Amino acid sequence: MKSPENKVTLVRRLKLVEGQVRGLQRMIEEDVYCIDVITQTSAVKQALSNVEDLLMEGHLSHCAIAQIRAGNPEKATAEILKVYKLKRK
Repeated sequence: MKSPENKVTLVRRLKLVEGQVRGLQRMIEEDVYCIDVITQTSAVKQALSNVEDLLMEGHLSHCAIAQIRAGNPEKATAEILKVYKLKRK
């Protein structure tokens, strides 16, 4: 469960990413120098990674703990391992 503050932060960050992606589209349309475009794609990837980190922190702090307390440690472990594997790609 995402807290209201966390949800606001996530939505704000995703709106920033959305703006960055629109900017990337314009850069491509305007034939901006490749290295400049690559620099911006790297910034977008980092911004998305930060969103993932925030989501994972919330999940571990609240959802996974709640599953363990409710007697579902296997489910919590499976989800943690799934996200870990996704982050390694």
